[in-house]
Amino acid sequence: MKKEVKKILDKIRPSLQMDGGDVELVDVDEKTGIVKVKLQGACAHCPMSQMTLKMGIEAELKKQVKGVKEVVAV
Repeated sequence: MKKEVKKILDKIRPSLQMDGGDVELVDVDEKTGIVKVKLQGACAHCPMSQMTLKMGIEAELKKQVKGVKEVVAV
């Protein structure tokens, strides 16, 4: 599951980098389905970061990686 999450984050990353941000994978808990990420750069302090996290990153991971239940920023 962790490999799949990394693969999807690598596809999402260029979009974040175009806006001066990035995302780092911190942990994948396969039992609970919780993925922990750290938003970096412009994404770390952007007022829209929660929308990016939930409507962008989480939505894409849930759609493409079986078992992902939630994505949280740490």
